[in-house]
Amino acid sequence: MYEVMVEGSFSAAHNLRGYRKKCEKLHGHNWKVRVGVRGGNLDRTGMLIDFKEVKNYLERIMEKLDHKYLNEISHFKVTNPTSENIARFIYNELKSRLKGSHYRVSKVTVWESDTTSATYFQDKKDVE
Repeated sequence: MYEVMVEGSFSAAHNLRGYRKKCEKLHGHNWKVRVGVRGGNLDRTGMLIDFKEVKNYLERIMEKLDHKYLNEISHFKVTNPTSENIARFIYNELKSRLKGSHYRVSKVTVWESDTTSATYFQDKKDVE
């Protein structure tokens, strides 16, 4: 089994509805994002997937989030823009773009600080 990892970052503001602590107020983060793509077979060049392809998809997804007030993005008008939900949003967006027969999105980790992160994956076999 192989796993390719690509990282990116974006800056955005949000507030957590119903939290009743500091983060209920408008604030921002410089999020770091790491996505994993996993599969068991390599292509004829010896790659699971080109890093550049994954990076391009991730950059397009992050453009939707970068320098935005996340609560105003349609998805987050209903779903609270927690790090967990941002990770799931990026996972689902990337999954809809990657249509390979020999790989799949394995996980997305989103850091809102150097010491705190949330990871989304679909089942236990997707995480080491």
